[in-house]
Amino acid sequence: MPFTEGYGIGSLKPGVCTSTTRPASPYVGQTIFETDTKRTYVWGGSAWLYGQTFIQSIPVEYVVIAGGGAGGDAAGAAYYGGGGGGAGGYRSSVLSELSGGGGPIESVLLLSTGTYSVVVGAGGTAVGSGGRGNAGSNSTFHTITSTGGGGGGGWNTAAGGSGGSGGGARSDSTGGAGTTGQGYAGGNSSLQGGGGGGAGSVGAAVSSGNNGGNGGSGITSSITGSAVARAGGGGGGNYSTGTGGTAIAGGGGGGTNATGTAGTANTGGGGGGGGSGAGAGAGGSGVVIIRYLTSDATGLTVTGGTVTTSGAYTVRTFTSTGSFSLVIA
Repeated sequence: MPFTEGYGIGSLKPGVCTSTTRPASPYVGQTIFETDTKRTYVWGGSAWLYGQTFIQSIPVEYVVIAGGGAGGDAAGAAYYGGGGGGAGGYRSSVLSELSGGGGPIESVLLLSTGTYSVVVGAGGTAVGSGGRGNAGSNSTFHTITSTGGGGGGGWNTAAGGSGGSGGGARSDSTGGAGTTGQGYAGGNSSLQGGGGGGAGSVGAAVSSGNNGGNGGSGITSSITGSAVARAGGGGGGNYSTGTGGTAIAGGGGGGTNATGTAGTANTGGGGGGGGSGAGAGAGGSGVVIIRYLTSDATGLTVTGGTVTTSGAYTVRTFTSTGSFSLVIA
């Protein structure tokens, strides 16, 4: 008798089925794997005994940027401009890139099947009557939270507000502190508006003259496949013959005898401080960007955000609050 016949090996069948197509006449000890439930079962003689659930997980990289702070309002200030708003906090796990404030790359998230909340923080709103700009709102993805940028100092409240990156100060005061691993401090000021802190550098301080301080630099990321700079600080406002501070990477320029420019939406840029006697710019809203290897998601239905591809990666960009979902297909 052939070996396979004597020991029944030739009659063994792969135990792959679904929850509705289990074997009709199982033998004791027979093991099956259900493709729809992703569970294993063993036949105990009178019932199928629950085995193990197999959960698929994928590594996910992210850039999470909070809303930028608004610039400081200089209405009623005859001689001084308002401070620039701080950029929203910047956290990243993208290989070979950095988080804000000089922080190191963070660990990727290993996500199993489920639904994960995504919150995109709003930019801080500008205030009137010479007030300090409102801080931006936090952005979150699962366990990752980036802190909203601090508001720029105004005529009535000169110090810059703390945040992901700190707001720049108005005359004779200090810029707000940034958050470790997210952004830098705002610029101090002896006269005109200090620049708001950015994810990439401190906002420029102002010690003399009529010009506003430049906003701190942002960080350039290629998570989407294109290099884009985000989370720059807002420029400080000027006085008289001076000019407002410049801003890059989504930050708003400081007002030159005029209202400061708003930060760019979905960059987390800080708003520009108002020129002397003028209002300030609002902070730019944040953004959450996620990417994963397309091949890692085989067998999954993935939803959430605006979908693009970049080489071997699938990219999902959230410009407003939503959810990221992984479901077994």
